[in-house]
Amino acid sequence: MLRLPAAERDGFRAGFRIISPLLPAIFSWGLVTGVAMGKSILTVPQAIGMSLMLYAGSAQLASLPLFAAGMPLWTILLTVGIVNLRFVIFSAALQPHFSYLSLPRRIVLGYVNGDLGFVMFMNQKFASGYVPGKEGTYYGITLSNWAVWHVSSILGILLGALVPDSWGLAFAGTLALIPMMVHTITSRSTMLAVTLASVLGLLAFDLPYRLNLVLGVLGALAAGMVCDELTARQAKRLALANPPTGTHDGAAHEGGQTRPSGERRS
Repeated sequence: MLRLPAAERDGFRAGFRIISPLLPAIFSWGLVTGVAMGKSILTVPQAIGMSLMLYAGSAQLASLPLFAAGMPLWTILLTVGIVNLRFVIFSAALQPHFSYLSLPRRIVLGYVNGDLGFVMFMNQKFASGYVPGKEGTYYGITLSNWAVWHVSSILGILLGALVPDSWGLAFAGTLALIPMMVHTITSRSTMLAVTLASVLGLLAFDLPYRLNLVLGVLGALAAGMVCDELTARQAKRLALANPPTGTHDGAAHEGGQTRPSGERRS
């Protein structure tokens, strides 16, 4: 049984914690990409195979119209190569960190690399060469990204094959954005803004020119500002009602300062 060093195991857990706040957004993006592939001319096995082999959302989406237009294969490959040229830069930046590894291990490192994974790893400011836990941190970041992307992408491909064409991609995109929206609700003011925007959007749904969206946004902004202002006032009242005790203690200590025992009174 393969037993990884403790430093690499700790690094993997640290990498997962680093990337975890972004996983809902990665899931949403993968789901939308998968639905687009499922609604394209590709069959379900072709779409899943393309997602697993290519692992590049922007290149996948860029190639779909070319497949639909019946463009030559070399044109599609050239387009995908140009879109993915940034990974050459990513690889050059990673080279000082992992040049000591064997070629097969570096190929695996390159395959699981992605935009967000690369940025999050480079932000850790590791030194060049071997550093205990660095490879584990890289895999914790990139493998988490890879797993969530493929789960959501394959789920989107399957949903895209089931969703009727009359619903369009807008419906799937709305569903995909729900996890991202829920992830951003971290306070009462945000919850109030989301609730009010949803209610206004539904009540004004029949207005022309999608004015219900405008009303929802304006309502959300107003609700968030009012809630934040009330929260700030409440915090100010609490601060005035409960002043820091250190100030009074310091003043009392200064006012009642005792003289040294050896000092004579006049």
